[in-house]
Amino acid sequence: LFLSYLFPFDGLLCMLLGISFTLWFTLLLIFIIVPAVFGVSFGIRRLYMKSLLKIFEWATLRMERGAREKNQQLYKPYSNGIIAKELVSLEQEIQEVRRSGIPAPEPEFDMSDIFSFCRRGVESIVDDEVTKRFTAEELESWNLLTRSNYNFHHISTRLTVLWGVGVLVRYAILLPLRVTLAFTGVGLLVVLTSLIGLLPNGWVKSSLSEKAHLMCYRICVRALTAIITYHDSENKPKNGGICVANHTSPIDVIILASDGCYAMVGQVHGGLMGVIQRAMLKACPHIWFERSEVKDRHLVAKRLSDHVADKTKLPILIFPEGTCINNTSVMMFKKGSFEIGCTVYPVAIKYDPRFGDAFWNSSKFGMVNYLLHMMSSWGVVCSVWYLPPMRREEGEDAVQFANRVKAAIARKGGLADLLWDGGLKREKVKKVFKEEQQKMYSKVLVGTAACFWAFTHCALSETILCTLLHDKSR
Repeated sequence: LFLSYLFPFDGLLCMLLGISFTLWFTLLLIFIIVPAVFGVSFGIRRLYMKSLLKIFEWATLRMERGAREKNQQLYKPYSNGIIAKELVSLEQEIQEVRRSGIPAPEPEFDMSDIFSFCRRGVESIVDDEVTKRFTAEELESWNLLTRSNYNFHHISTRLTVLWGVGVLVRYAILLPLRVTLAFTGVGLLVVLTSLIGLLPNGWVKSSLSEKAHLMCYRICVRALTAIITYHDSENKPKNGGICVANHTSPIDVIILASDGCYAMVGQVHGGLMGVIQRAMLKACPHIWFERSEVKDRHLVAKRLSDHVADKTKLPILIFPEGTCINNTSVMMFKKGSFEIGCTVYPVAIKYDPRFGDAFWNSSKFGMVNYLLHMMSSWGVVCSVWYLPPMRREEGEDAVQFANRVKAAIARKGGLADLLWDGGLKREKVKKVFKEEQQKMYSKVLVGTAACFWAFTHCALSETILCTLLHDKSR
């Protein structure tokens, strides 16, 4: 008797689940997948982002008013650094220290010069330019995410309830929707590129491959609820060139590839990533290296040179920083891609941190955790600037060319231009950086004897700073 009552209930439940799934997939197909295939937008995402901005503004005003009523300081004044550093040259700084002493008839070593190096060293210990580039970008207002602004300490009851509603919306509605779209986009990419790979090489295969890649990447963009604004599209990379961009996250590839097709460069992986790479390679000449080949600079350079020499192949997409930075700065570009001698197409990418932190801290989070973090955020809003193509000038070496391109990207994206190597987050500072400071001081002083004293003085300064750093760590 019990089973007779249970079976009809199970049948009804299965029918309801089937109807729900059919309705869910139909809505996805009509409002998201089909528009993504044709590159059309109904404006729903932009309306969603504008509504979020109004909620963020209201939440910030509520927090500020509550703090004023309790006579509390809501947050500290926002700044990019802990201390204010004076942007003066080493020579000017030394002259400033010496001004109170007896002026020497000729440039010579003075014991007071050590104070300039000590001050700069202590500034670097307190607030260095490298470490803070690998942490989440600080916000000026709370965005109702779990990772709130570090300066905020007061949350009212209404805001707590609003935050709870936001958690339900992000994890119960947006996350399942985005995961479904992500699997759809990746699944279509694998299936379509595998089928296109069966066709003979020619115009038809290339055309179908480009359309399939664009369609699948646009679906993946919908999976992030991304709003991307592309500027200066007349400067988009062309065949036979290299596209270089600042690097914040693995989704940089999706952001750029949803507006144009590129040949990817990377290391061969296993698992699901390996399946995707092999499928993509069948339809398009991407450049994948085995683990043993990655460190062979000559082999890598030859593969890249052979690719750009063929004007029928897609432009190569490279991130010369070699690691992800938190989108506040651009760090040193590796010179390898600038030694090839082809046209370079710089691209600047700037994310809006108010809707979610796009930075991938690979030392803390794996790829899957990061993608779930992005899919459970409010969304992705970013701007992409295509800069005019650049070529290596006569008498310019690869390092100078790389720095010139990096400066142009930083200037366009409103990012800090840093000379530091992003690999410092995993490695110790190279000796050449220490010697560079000694050379700078040697140029201030003239003569062989002065240079000797300069190096001796810098070594003494380094010893003092190491002692200070050791005391601080204890």
